[in-house]
Amino acid sequence: MDFKTKLLKFMYGRYGVDQLYRFLFILYFLLFFINLFIKSSIITYINIIIVIFMFYRVFSKNIYKRQLENKIYLKYKNILLKPIKKLKRNYHDRKQYVYKKCSKCKTTLRLPLPDKRGIKHVVCPECGKKITLFILRQKKIEIIRNRKEGKK
Repeated sequence: MDFKTKLLKFMYGRYGVDQLYRFLFILYFLLFFINLFIKSSIITYINIIIVIFMFYRVFSKNIYKRQLENKIYLKYKNILLKPIKKLKRNYHDRKQYVYKKCSKCKTTLRLPLPDKRGIKHVVCPECGKKITLFILRQKKIEIIRNRKEGKK
């Protein structure tokens, strides 16, 4: 038998690699490169603990517990990255939409950017509360071709 077949037989029934493993792997290399410049024994011990935990998770046969650990990691990862995703979304849609949160039901509303500046009133579709918007910017209207030029 070749090495690949032996490895596949050994890994059968074991947990393997998931998102938490990938995060620990990146954390390990980040601390490794920091340790090259700082030379701290504490970072070295942390790296050893990370590697032991990574191998323990990969070779574990208790798949249910490893899935639960990964699920908890993903939950906290999503909680931490949620504000960054919102900022990215708001920046991407800044020329077309305005995002406003309802003060009563906390629903985030995505409203089209109006053509005129001023005060606009919107009704929340969830709770029916009237929301007031102060629009300070104006949508740019671009003329691609004048109608009169096309009718010669």
